[in-house]
Amino acid sequence: SGGPPMAVAPINEVRKVINYAASVIPANKIFMGMPLYGYDWTLPYTPGGEFAEAIGNQEAIDRARRYGAEIKYDKVSQSPYYNYIDEQRREHVVWFEDARSVFEKYKLSSEYGLRGVSYWALGQPFPQNWQVLDNMFFIEKVIPDV
Repeated sequence: SGGPPMAVAPINEVRKVINYAASVIPANKIFMGMPLYGYDWTLPYTPGGEFAEAIGNQEAIDRARRYGAEIKYDKVSQSPYYNYIDEQRREHVVWFEDARSVFEKYKLSSEYGLRGVSYWALGQPFPQNWQVLDNMFFIEKVIPDV
């Protein structure tokens, strides 16, 4: 949140990390971290200045709707983003995750045969994630013998 505006987990960079990790650790022992949040930066960005506000992915979509912002999709990072102007006339840029971006991350996890994914920041609603997860994978709940 203190760095420059960009995708939270750009797929091109995530792929580089997974590629390296899988070269030194068996892929079936690796969990890929997936962010369930986004960031809202006030522009202009100044290094060492104000940190971006962390927001849930559903909040990011709701905020775009509230400000009439057009959600765009960066094909390199496979991540959605948008700009808006707030009530104080300050410009913002928001990068977050949506169904398209998590779909690409799940595909990457499957491509490498990873153990699975783990989530960062479960406290925010993100119903699209759970729908994509359910559509892509057979999920079986296992309760160990006690």
